[in-house]
Amino acid sequence: MKKALIPAIALAAAAAVSIPTAASASAPQHRGDRYERDHRGWQPIAQRKYNLDRRIDVGLRNGQLSRREAVRLRSELDQLVRLEYRFQRGGLDWRERQELDRRYDRLSAMIRYERRDRDNRRW
Repeated sequence: MKKALIPAIALAAAAAVSIPTAASASAPQHRGDRYERDHRGWQPIAQRKYNLDRRIDVGLRNGQLSRREAVRLRSELDQLVRLEYRFQRGGLDWRERQELDRRYDRLSAMIRYERRDRDNRRW
């Protein structure tokens, strides 16, 4: 009897753990979740800042960005970080999250454009 009871308990425990996980994976997620966790390819906000800064560095290093373009893009990133800190003082609501998301997307597009414009200036 004991030999049959132990595998049954182990199976029940494994099922109890996997059912809530499966249910939470299929639950609809709000787009603002980008700021709390990585889900469906969205990046946490800190990761987005790091990636944008890295893309500016790489573009400057390999000559795709001039110094002037890199300074301007870094200034935009710094302004965006300051805005994010201002928003976070009272807690981010969904409108502020959407605004930050929109601005980060716009900055990402600006970096992509400047890196691909082939002006090849190095000043």
